[in-house]
Amino acid sequence: MRWIGLISAAATFFSLPAHAQQALPSFADLVEKTQPSVVNISTVKLPEQNEDAEMPQTEDFLQPQNPQQVSLGSGFIIDEGGFIVTNNHVIDDAKEIAVTTFDNQHFEATVVGKDAKTDIALIKINSDKSFPALALGDSDKIRVGDWILAIGNPFGLGGSVSAGIVSAKSRDIESGPYDNFIQTDASINQGSSGGPMLNLDGEVIGVSTAIFSTSGGNMGIGFATPVNQIKFVLKNLQQKGKVERGWIGLKFQPNSEDIADSLNQQSAKGVVVSAVTQESPAEKAGIEAGDIILAFSGQPVENARDFSRFVAESEIGKQTEIKLWKDKKEQTVLVNIDKMPEEKQASKAQKRSPVNNSGFNDLGLKLAEISPDIMNSYQLSPQQQGLVVEDVKTGSDAELKGVKKGAVITHMDKKLVFDLNDVATYIAEAKAENHRPVLLLIEENNVPHYAAIKLEKNE
Repeated sequence: MRWIGLISAAATFFSLPAHAQQALPSFADLVEKTQPSVVNISTVKLPEQNEDAEMPQTEDFLQPQNPQQVSLGSGFIIDEGGFIVTNNHVIDDAKEIAVTTFDNQHFEATVVGKDAKTDIALIKINSDKSFPALALGDSDKIRVGDWILAIGNPFGLGGSVSAGIVSAKSRDIESGPYDNFIQTDASINQGSSGGPMLNLDGEVIGVSTAIFSTSGGNMGIGFATPVNQIKFVLKNLQQKGKVERGWIGLKFQPNSEDIADSLNQQSAKGVVVSAVTQESPAEKAGIEAGDIILAFSGQPVENARDFSRFVAESEIGKQTEIKLWKDKKEQTVLVNIDKMPEEKQASKAQKRSPVNNSGFNDLGLKLAEISPDIMNSYQLSPQQQGLVVEDVKTGSDAELKGVKKGAVITHMDKKLVFDLNDVATYIAEAKAENHRPVLLLIEENNVPHYAAIKLEKNE
């Protein structure tokens, strides 16, 4: 069967027109030029210790008897001084890092800095030698269908080269807040992580980071972090050992046609502000929940990922211009970029379902005012305001939009909700305005988001 496959492939090639055969490139010169800058990376990790076990207080304990040295991945040299780019997951938690160059020389390396959000790390070879380095290209210039070359260390076999094309750009695989991957059909496997993706000029246009696989091996879907995205990260890592990102104090979500309609926006452009942090740069600039971000520093905001990256990569201390859809018209505000604070993981409250006999309103929701019993049942803070969703009508627009039992409705049509009378008032206003959708600001696990809910039809 293998020979049949080879013969079929050869027959296909030679059946191509002469000009098509000539267009297929040889990568030999490119490989000779770039492969010496690609390295294999292995790490030594100490065995995990049981925290409850007694630890002998002797010097011998400092030298584990069975350290694990595992060939984990790849990297590439970007500076003749021995600075190497790799993936954070390749060297994370490593006690020792060993680098093997293309000519089989072995060196120790130390971590300069790492960034879990983009899965990028910068390490440096501990040597005074000069090393061949790769140039960083421009990943914005590549197009779907362009040839690329990937070099790495799959399965610990040593330096390996594979070729393919750019299959797609700006892929979001939900691995982090700034996903913007290049997809390729070049063979990328376990151990290739951290290796370079090169254009035909030998410039790095991506860092091999992940694969999609049901078997653990290559299935023709690999992902690389664009080099233009990591230039910002590398600059921070080299200068500070960590990445400091911009922050203005907003939570936001994708826009939708329903939300746009409820705010009199002609089309669903930009991202919707779902919450503004108190005393943040955004609040001081006058940005409010329900505003829509249309452009940031002159760049159109197409989606939430782009906006996250625009803000994060902004210069801290700089003032920038944000274009908004606010109060049914376009407005422009100036916002100061602050440094992103350390993130705190929100705790997820376990919620119970108390008995409630009230009926569904025109939004398809059963709502309850916050009382001591409700507060205890849903583990709400004493400061929580709004109404609790106790049930969602099956088949309603609220169910379709993802409203769930236990969520808290804090605003309707950008107005605070204090009791059930407020709900009746705002629903009546929506009915009087041609039964338009009602814009809800919903909090789930302390995370606010907007949803425009259509009113139920009277039967």
